[in-house]
Amino acid sequence: MTDHTSSPAGSQARDERSPFESSPPTALGTARRVVLLTLVIGAAVAVAWWFTRAGKHAEAAPRASTAADSSGSPVMLTPESANRIGVTYAVVERGSLASEVKAVGLVTYDETRVKTIAPKVDGYVEQLFVAFTGQPVEVNDSLLRIYSPMLVTAQEELLLARKLTVDVANGSPEAVRNAESLLSSARRRLKYWDVPDEDIARVERTGEVQKTLTLRSPLRGVVVQKNVSSGQRIMAGDAVYQVADLREVWLEGEVFERDLAAIRLGEMVTAEFAAMPGQPRQGRIVYVSPTISAETRTTKIRVALPNADLVLKPGMYASLQIRGDARRDVLSVPRSAVLATGTRVLVFVKGADGTLTPREVELGGNADDRVEIRRGLAAGETVVSSATFLIDAESNLGAALGAMANMPGMVAPAKKP
Repeated sequence: MTDHTSSPAGSQARDERSPFESSPPTALGTARRVVLLTLVIGAAVAVAWWFTRAGKHAEAAPRASTAADSSGSPVMLTPESANRIGVTYAVVERGSLASEVKAVGLVTYDETRVKTIAPKVDGYVEQLFVAFTGQPVEVNDSLLRIYSPMLVTAQEELLLARKLTVDVANGSPEAVRNAESLLSSARRRLKYWDVPDEDIARVERTGEVQKTLTLRSPLRGVVVQKNVSSGQRIMAGDAVYQVADLREVWLEGEVFERDLAAIRLGEMVTAEFAAMPGQPRQGRIVYVSPTISAETRTTKIRVALPNADLVLKPGMYASLQIRGDARRDVLSVPRSAVLATGTRVLVFVKGADGTLTPREVELGGNADDRVEIRRGLAAGETVVSSATFLIDAESNLGAALGAMANMPGMVAPAKKP
């Protein structure tokens, strides 16, 4: 018979074991440790593989984008699709092309026809003959009358010199010469102060001193500035009025740097105004700025425009059309056929099988509806002349998809038989 009762020695050994002593390792615990270590190593390998793969794709992505940007893929459209999106075609032509530049201008004063009226003596304004800005004036019209103590003194000296010449008329030749010299000096002083000759003669003839001086307009025009009021004290040199002759005005506009070849002094310009629909005016370029704006890449031009009827007013906007000389034997396409992307200029050329292929070109001058092609096309080729932007979007999409097909994990779509 087997004794199932534990031995006292074994029972005593189990009782003497410390409760803080760890249990001996088992087979199950060892297996768990092996699995955990394997998972950690596997995770580290996976992370390293992922970062290596991402770095390769980051390098490959710019190359794919650059390829798509530099040359789009050809586009195939059925006649039904072309009609649906409005695609039309044009033939590259060789012939003469008149360059044409369009710009916007602003009507301003002709600076050579503007005069500033300023007294040459100090005084006080006693009377205004022109009381508001915009008043028209003619040559020698009275503008204002001023009282000047300096003027009164000069007239008194004139009368004294005149009396002296009479007193020494029978004297020595030297005394006569000195008296006449004083009289001439007094007359010149009044003339320098813009006193008219007839007023000087009247003072000598009557012996009466004029209290005031009248300033007159030196030209026919319109008062565009008035800086004086009645009773005001003014100093010599103060600009009291500004008069502009508006029978000829300037149009100041800006043209782009690329259009400067068509801009020449003396060239005729057609100007149209919103306030005068259907009534264009003709003028000539009288000034081209010697500098170009670094910000806008434009240069200023100035057009002289007749305005005998005074219909054109400073501040009006105008559309300028400048037509240069016609150039012969040049290639040209419709302006709508050209697509500028910012880094290049494209046209889409239609092949014999109907494929639309993007091609980079170099532009020359331009006319109202056509543009010169200096490089990239040949006479007789057919290009897309409308819906070019839509064709370009389709071309870039095809190029991008073709580049993505070569990336890891991407599969190129199978071509239909």
